[in-house]
Amino acid sequence: MLHISVRPSRYSYDIIKKTGEFAVNLPTEELTYATDWCGVKSGRDFDKFREMKLTAEKGRFTNCPIIAESPVVIECKVKDIIPLGSHDMFLGEIKGVSVDSAYMDKSGKFCYEDTKPVCYSHGEYYGLGKYLGKFGYSVKKK
Repeated sequence: MLHISVRPSRYSYDIIKKTGEFAVNLPTEELTYATDWCGVKSGRDFDKFREMKLTAEKGRFTNCPIIAESPVVIECKVKDIIPLGSHDMFLGEIKGVSVDSAYMDKSGKFCYEDTKPVCYSHGEYYGLGKYLGKFGYSVKKK
């Protein structure tokens, strides 16, 4: 399961409510400018794919448009809509995850750090990817 919160005034709100689907495209450092621009501009007024020179593709698991340049896309079907005040939470069942094969190693492991992921916090973007440890390292016998 995955959830997103969207203001009812947003263009995407009615689309998600009508179709019962949404996709989450994970941004990278390279996509940060387009991510910001698309977050500021409305799809009511602009074709975001065309304006930001992004490649729109039909999702593999939903009918949602996805961003081909995104290394990871998570496609969901809405299971519930929960009002939260200024936003409504769309609780989605994950129907499929697509990962660009360029970020998979020879053993089939996803190399997250190679995507140069981005985090958004309080209006600011940060690059991520520094290796900090492996699950269980805090209790590993020395």
